[in-house]
Amino acid sequence: MKHLNAPSARSGLARRVLLGALVLAILFAGLWISQGQHEPRRISGFIEADDLRLGSHVGGRVAKVYVSEGDEVTAHQELVEFEPYDLLQRRAQAEALKNQLTAQHEKLVEGFRTEEVKQAEARVEAAQANLQALKNGPRKQEIEMAQALLELAEAEGDLATEVYDRTVKLREQGAQTAEALDRAVKEKRASEERIQAAKEQVALLKEGTRPEEIAAAEAKVRELLEAVNLMKSGYRQQEIDEAYSAMRGAESALAAIDIQLDELKVRAPTAGSVEAIDLLPGDLVSPNAPVVSMIDTSRLWVRAYLPEDELDVKVGTKFRVTVDSYPGESFEGEVTYIARHAEFTPGNVQTPEERSKQVFRIKVRLHDEQHRLRPGMAADIWLDEPL
Repeated sequence: MKHLNAPSARSGLARRVLLGALVLAILFAGLWISQGQHEPRRISGFIEADDLRLGSHVGGRVAKVYVSEGDEVTAHQELVEFEPYDLLQRRAQAEALKNQLTAQHEKLVEGFRTEEVKQAEARVEAAQANLQALKNGPRKQEIEMAQALLELAEAEGDLATEVYDRTVKLREQGAQTAEALDRAVKEKRASEERIQAAKEQVALLKEGTRPEEIAAAEAKVRELLEAVNLMKSGYRQQEIDEAYSAMRGAESALAAIDIQLDELKVRAPTAGSVEAIDLLPGDLVSPNAPVVSMIDTSRLWVRAYLPEDELDVKVGTKFRVTVDSYPGESFEGEVTYIARHAEFTPGNVQTPEERSKQVFRIKVRLHDEQHRLRPGMAADIWLDEPL
């Protein structure tokens, strides 16, 4: 019996040894395969967008509301409009003042018209002619005419004297009335006055022009000549600069009112969606108070946290990004920001075992030409797959 069981025992032992060796080989093979493989490098985060709170520097009473919550809007689209109140009247006044000051400045720049200069030159010529006439004195014909008038006045005086003497004698004889005598007296006095005036006129003409009159006429000529030279030279540069400053001030005042008028309309600065708006026509809004909240959907990015051992990533590097909403599809993402200071990993991104590790916040700009991505979506950034 012993000789019959010995080979059987040796055979069972060999099988167990072979089985153990096979198991060890399988274990070593699995270990080798596992060491040759590794989990894909990726970080996770959420898609975010700029939250814009829009308002007006002017404010006032709401005239129109053009959008509602959830509306998709385009860049520069009007969202809310305020009533202008008195801005239109103030603008009309500012524009009228600007036009007036602009015309005044242009007038100074252009200077005097040719017709105005010629008119001033004509006044100079007239003054010079008058001065020359004063210097020449009265003509011989004028003196002779004045002398003839004096002789005529003297002859009339002689006649008036004779009439007067005859009337006096007749009155003494009772042959003339008192009225006739009074008339003769008046005519005699008038003739004497005419004779005296004629004598003075002859003496004045013979004496000639007084020096004071010539001096006054010369001064008038100089004054008119200076006026002509001033017109030809144009206005002073200081006057032009003053008018220019006044014009620019009026333009600035008008531009300020135009800015206020433009502020009456709240427009979307970029394409996006209206997140919140609670206004009705007639509502009063304070200046600079936000009236519309919208999301800029044209600039989406993923906020994620890069582990310290992955800092070989550089700004400008592009990676493949996936989202749960579109399985099997990927989007292009570009790193636009890496924080300079480390921080602890947020608990909603990494596992509890990794929360003690330091990470660096990054922003990955998404390129989504079809606008399918939405803020709030979870996204994965695949660090092993740069583009």
